[in-house]
Amino acid sequence: MNDFYSLEKQFLNHLRLEKALSENTISNYSYDIKYFINYLTDERKLSDIQNVDEETVEKYVYFLRNQKNKNGDYYSVKSINRYISTLKSFFKFLLSERVISKNPSEIIESPKTARNLPQVLSVREIDSMFSKTDNSDVLGLRDRAIMEVMYASGLRVSEVTSLVISNILTGEGILRIFGKGSKERIVPIGSSALQYLGKYIEKSRPYLKKPYSDDTVFLNHRGRKMSRMAVWNIISKYAKTAGIKKSIHPHTLRHSFATHLLEGGADIRIIQEMLGHSDISTTQIYTHVDREYLIEVHKTYHPRK
Repeated sequence: MNDFYSLEKQFLNHLRLEKALSENTISNYSYDIKYFINYLTDERKLSDIQNVDEETVEKYVYFLRNQKNKNGDYYSVKSINRYISTLKSFFKFLLSERVISKNPSEIIESPKTARNLPQVLSVREIDSMFSKTDNSDVLGLRDRAIMEVMYASGLRVSEVTSLVISNILTGEGILRIFGKGSKERIVPIGSSALQYLGKYIEKSRPYLKKPYSDDTVFLNHRGRKMSRMAVWNIISKYAKTAGIKKSIHPHTLRHSFATHLLEGGADIRIIQEMLGHSDISTTQIYTHVDREYLIEVHKTYHPRK
C-alpha cells in the first residue's frame, strides 16, 4: 500500500531538488496533486496508488469538467489542462521510481483550447503611461524605473522584483537575470531604462532602504522586496491614469516588449533568447500578434479596406 501524501511529498522534493523549480511553481503542483488525492479518497474510496488505472484517470477528467470555481463558473479548458499536465508529471515520476509499473495517465489527451493572443500596448500608449509618473517623488521615480526596466528588457514580474544591484552591469548595458528554474540569461537594457534605473538607485532607493534591506533593487516603503501584486498595481494605476481601457495584467509590458521587437524586424530566436523561453513555440505566439497588427494596419490605412 502506498500512502498518497507520502508519494506527493517525494514528487515535490523531486521538483525542488532535481528540477530546481521555484517554490511558487511547486506550490501549484502541490495544490493540483492534493485535489487529485481528495478525489481518489472521497469520490473513489481508494487508498493505494496501485489501484489507480486509466479508467480512474478518465473519470477524474470528467469530474473536473463538472466542477465550478469560486465564481460559480465551470472550470475552463486551460484549468483542466493544468490539472492533467500535473497528473502526467506525477505519474511519470512514479513510473521512473518504479512505484507503479504502468502510467495510467499516458493515454489521456488534454482538451483543445483556443490560443488567446496576449494583450499588448502600442508605443504611444507606453509613452503616455510612462509620462504619468511623478519623477520628483520617491515612489513615482521608483515606479517609472520599474516600468522602464520591464519594457526595455522584457522581464517577468518575478524577475524584476528579484533583481539585485550586483546584477546590473551598467557599463555593458546588460542585466543578469535568473528566470524560471533559476536559469541564467543575459538581457540588454536600453539607455532610457538605464537612466531611470540610475536615478532611482541614486535618489529614491536611499530613502526606501532600511537597516535590514538586502541587495534587492526595487524596495517598497517598508524597505522590503516588492510583491508581484504591488508591481501589477503600479502598472494598472498608470495605465488607468493614461486613459488606457485595455485589460492590463503583470505580463503586459513583457508582451509589448516582444511584439514591438518583432514589428521592428527582430529575429524571433533572438526574442526567444531575451525572453528566456526554452521552447520556440512559446515565442511564436508573437508572430500571431504581429499578424493581427498587420491586418489592423491594412484595415485602417488601405483605400479599399
